[in-house]
Amino acid sequence: MRKIKYLAGIVAAIIMMSCGDDFLDTKNLYEKLDVDYYSTPEEIEEALTGAYASLPIDAGMNNPILISEILSPDRLGGGGSDDVDGCQACDAFRIGSEDLYLDLWETTYEGIFRANMILKRFDNAEYTDENAKNQAHGEAYFLRAFFYLRLAQLFGPVPLITDPAPVNNPKASPEELYGQIAEDLKTAIELMPATRYESIPIERLGHATKWAAEGLMARAFLFYTGYYDKTDIPLPGGGTVTKDDVIGWIDDCVNNSGHGLVEDFRNLWPYTFSNDQYPSTYPYVVDNNLKWVGEEGANIETIFAIHYSPYGGWNAPQKLSYSNQLALYMGIRHQSYYPFGQGWGIGTVNPQLWDSFEPDDIRQQGSILNLKDTLASEGSINREYIWGQDQQFHETGHWQKKYIPVVVKMGADLKGMYFALLGEPDNMQLWNMQDEVLIRFADILLMGAELGSANAQNYLDRVRTRAGLGSVPPTLENIKRERRHELAFEGLRYFDLLRWHDIEAAFAEANNIPVKNIGVDEIYTVTYRPETGGFLPIPESQVRLSNGVMKQNTGWEE
Repeated sequence: MRKIKYLAGIVAAIIMMSCGDDFLDTKNLYEKLDVDYYSTPEEIEEALTGAYASLPIDAGMNNPILISEILSPDRLGGGGSDDVDGCQACDAFRIGSEDLYLDLWETTYEGIFRANMILKRFDNAEYTDENAKNQAHGEAYFLRAFFYLRLAQLFGPVPLITDPAPVNNPKASPEELYGQIAEDLKTAIELMPATRYESIPIERLGHATKWAAEGLMARAFLFYTGYYDKTDIPLPGGGTVTKDDVIGWIDDCVNNSGHGLVEDFRNLWPYTFSNDQYPSTYPYVVDNNLKWVGEEGANIETIFAIHYSPYGGWNAPQKLSYSNQLALYMGIRHQSYYPFGQGWGIGTVNPQLWDSFEPDDIRQQGSILNLKDTLASEGSINREYIWGQDQQFHETGHWQKKYIPVVVKMGADLKGMYFALLGEPDNMQLWNMQDEVLIRFADILLMGAELGSANAQNYLDRVRTRAGLGSVPPTLENIKRERRHELAFEGLRYFDLLRWHDIEAAFAEANNIPVKNIGVDEIYTVTYRPETGGFLPIPESQVRLSNGVMKQNTGWEE
């Protein structure tokens, strides 16, 4: 089994590229960077490793997918009594801790800083392989765009910094911010070679590709034009990115990338793992003849993902972010029920999502563990589950299955699947190493259908056929419903609602939800504050550091 080791080359990268305590205070660190580096392909590769290392966030509550899921009306805050100022504040659109999202902010700007250094010095490197040069150059542009899109969707307009020199910029306008994102992605698309998926060496999986850049461009275009009511994205150097441009890139990805849909949707997720040494006895897996496709070459659906490793830990050079904290945080709180391991109980599922699926949609039970259901294929979980375990809040009897700790039977014990396969680490907080899929092929198809590709009907049919459903016209309402069910729990629902301007209507429906708080029956209504525009507060420490240059987001002012 392949798991990319983020530590490869990272020591040198961190020494030379670390951003320190905050992105606004980088003078000393910039001086550290002012050396003769980036002069060989190997040094560029090391620097890219440092930039990729800023994709995961060390503080689990700051995981971007986790945050966007908690913000969505399809998920509740959950957690325990000690999470009032964390996930429960996020769910209720409260301030909570004033720097609740500081790790997300700093780590993302750290990634931008590292990408900026590579782009500024890239021409110093002497390459003999033009394809390798263009691939590396394109990856740097892709990463900078990815980091800025992460900030733009979660925080709205933010300071735009395209040079590693220390600056204290005000927020950019949406046009400037998305223009730079689109410019970087267009450059990445044009630079990176059109290498089909089956020709990419396994050790290179996890790196950005031309196809990932085309998919990210569609995501950025749909959010910007939808949320801000625009028709295209103006580029900083002149010209625009139009809908037709984006459709062309999506069609190119579909036709030429070598990516496709895994035959059974459920085999995308590790709970379907089974092998000769650890055969699954989970009735749902056995009865449906499921088997996890894994994270290597057979998984043609993953276009871009964060790869995790067995090197997570609390002491340098190990970091928590080397393990998948998203799965830990979204696991069932302090309870293990084979094949599901324990976690922190954050992001319980709104039962209205379960009720919204069409009959015979395999993604309903394939994505959601319903402890109120009497389906025999869930085994004894719904009979053994203890309500109110360790002060669990917002229990609905529904848990997501996509990102959840997975355990296997090792003698009389339940141990993490990756621990069983790799032999380390034997710690429930560190043994989740599942890929965090950021772009997958089904999303590409649904974005193409939404954009109005000439192949829209075919794209939508492909996704629905795999789910066991019949054809429907590719109307916007049908595509909205399809995205909710196909991409549930993958961090996209909240942004879809924002860009469709459906956010207030969706929250209005998410009311009077029966929950148990510490085992006590209560009624819960999900909160949304439209005055925020749907964006998070900027960490207050960063606002203060700017000395009045950067203003707090609307609706979050003290």
